[in-house]
Amino acid sequence: MARRRGWAGSPPADEHEARSRIIEAAMRCVDRNGAAAFTLHDVATELGVIRQTVYRYYPSTDELFAAVGQAAVGSFVDDLIRHLRAVTRPVDWVVEALATAIDWLPGNPHLTLLLAAGRPGVFTRGVTSTVAMEFGKELFRRSTVDWAAAGYDDHRLDELIELMLRLLQSMTIDPPDPPRTGQELRDYLERWIGPAVALAGGPVRPSSPAAPVR
Repeated sequence: MARRRGWAGSPPADEHEARSRIIEAAMRCVDRNGAAAFTLHDVATELGVIRQTVYRYYPSTDELFAAVGQAAVGSFVDDLIRHLRAVTRPVDWVVEALATAIDWLPGNPHLTLLLAAGRPGVFTRGVTSTVAMEFGKELFRRSTVDWAAAGYDDHRLDELIELMLRLLQSMTIDPPDPPRTGQELRDYLERWIGPAVALAGGPVRPSSPAAPVR
């Protein structure tokens, strides 16, 4: 635990509170200075502690970046659910969810920490992690689409969530030049992703027997 002279004279009661206060301080620093200028020194100064205290709870800058990004995901999901509340057709929902996330994610200063210059590996490793998949499942559970009626069981939903996360990762880290936005982006996703979403909701077809190896 930090000495009483740190933490602006009010040390945290336990590790959970310490981590929460570090994340909150990091978010304030990002709001004030932007994600590109974010440093652990700023976070330590904001808290009234030395950098070693921050490192005690987050041993690397990457870990703190990821923690701030994960803390921001909850409100991001809430906003996305509100945006999608009138969409009930599976293909339309997937296309709009992806297009909106692609549009919003780079402009979110806290989630942008996961995409900070020189640190794309944090986002790359985390985008299909257990935490990311759970957020994806929450998004689907709260959606207005009847996925069971559309032919999706839990396994197919997990596969669809993974596909959407990987597409989001690819199109955010390495966007096309010039980038697709607005209706152009939605048309692109519906043309290439829409048929797969519609087909995956149909009955499972047996795999064709493999051709004999000669």
